[in-house]
Amino acid sequence: MSEYKQEEKTLKELLAEEPTAPYSYADYLKWTFDERVELIKGKIFDMSPAPTRKHQGIAISLSSTIYDYVKGKSCKAYYAPFDVRLPNKKGDPDDKIHTVVQPDIMVICNQDKLDEKGCVGAPDLIVEILSPSTAKKDLTIKRELYEENGVKEYWVIYPKEEIVEVFTLAEGKYNLPQTYVNQDKIQVHTLPGLEIDLKEVF
Repeated sequence: MSEYKQEEKTLKELLAEEPTAPYSYADYLKWTFDERVELIKGKIFDMSPAPTRKHQGIAISLSSTIYDYVKGKSCKAYYAPFDVRLPNKKGDPDDKIHTVVQPDIMVICNQDKLDEKGCVGAPDLIVEILSPSTAKKDLTIKRELYEENGVKEYWVIYPKEEIVEVFTLAEGKYNLPQTYVNQDKIQVHTLPGLEIDLKEVF
């Protein structure tokens, strides 16, 4: 019977078909690609190759600091790979959810948004560490997506330049970003009392 078994399409083949069909979280759960992907409004985005050593160092340092701060509190910290589903409306089934992203670091303070598969709805804080292959997506598509879905605080980290841009949500729109360099300290808006020393992060 094996001769009748249909081969699963490769990621490259699915990417070539994108204009013909929006994909859902139900589709996403079936894929077994070696590559990691995200879905944004039904469109597949291939994620970057394995992060650089500096990217990983920043991610570990920052996520550890945040994790230690929220330990024992109502907020929870996670890092990629961790699925964040952004449905159009609460209660949407898997086949009606067309956006699934994997931010580098995130904090969720409403535990009702957490389930065994990850998070459903907007985290309070999202951090993306840029790489050349994801910069355009993180700075435009994802920034607009996070704003639209009500992510209260969005950090964009430029690892090579050792710069952090912090966007905060006000009346449904992100303010112009505050820019910090490697000698600065950042007060985390969504976690009052937490200060991040960028010298330790970079």
